[in-house]
Amino acid sequence: MAVLAESGSNPDVDLLYEINGLAKDAPHWVDRAVEFVGQYGMLLATVLLVVWCWWSMRRRAGSGDEAASSVASLVWAPLAAGIAVLVNVPIRGFVDRPRPFVDHQGLDVLLPGGTDYYSFVSDNATITMAVGVGLFVANRTFGLVGIGLALLEGFSQVYMGVHYPTDVVGGFALGTAAALLLSPLAMALLTPVMKAVERSPRAGWLIRRRAAYGGGDTLVPGARSSAASEERDLAA
Repeated sequence: MAVLAESGSNPDVDLLYEINGLAKDAPHWVDRAVEFVGQYGMLLATVLLVVWCWWSMRRRAGSGDEAASSVASLVWAPLAAGIAVLVNVPIRGFVDRPRPFVDHQGLDVLLPGGTDYYSFVSDNATITMAVGVGLFVANRTFGLVGIGLALLEGFSQVYMGVHYPTDVVGGFALGTAAALLLSPLAMALLTPVMKAVERSPRAGWLIRRRAAYGGGDTLVPGARSSAASEERDLAA
């Protein structure tokens, strides 16, 4: 397919130059910071956010099926990102859009040697938005933070001159679609798995705190010692 944007009269290209122009005026350390954040930092922050969300949900897990379904929705977030990236593979080949710096001069490219040929859509934007929307399904507070990280990731890709704004928007749309449209099927498949994990004596701690689960009924700390005391009293 022909290149989606070929001239500076295109609003997509105009916005690219406006955002990338910030890199030319910024101090060198700012460019290096954005380069790190755009390439590694936001992805790492997204992973840590998922772990934090799991830890919080695990600690607050109650009785019944709520804990298993909550963790299932959390597990779906990174899985949705992986599926979205796989879907993007044929999209990139079909669109066949070069990186912005291939067709446009005067860009301040912060990653000139660390990019492949394809530009549409942005993998980083796809991954972070899929995780953010997936987290929103599991927990709105963590989800909003995740979506915020995705927006910053998308901005950094344009700032570094390696993606058009529409590459980022396309990644956001793809990540959101994967996380939401496949969520009902994913939950139907993942929730029974999480319930089985919850019943496991060795792996149940992944779903809820050890003090909150037992062999079947909820195990309250100190319950066993209390029962033993009652048996001793009866014996006496």
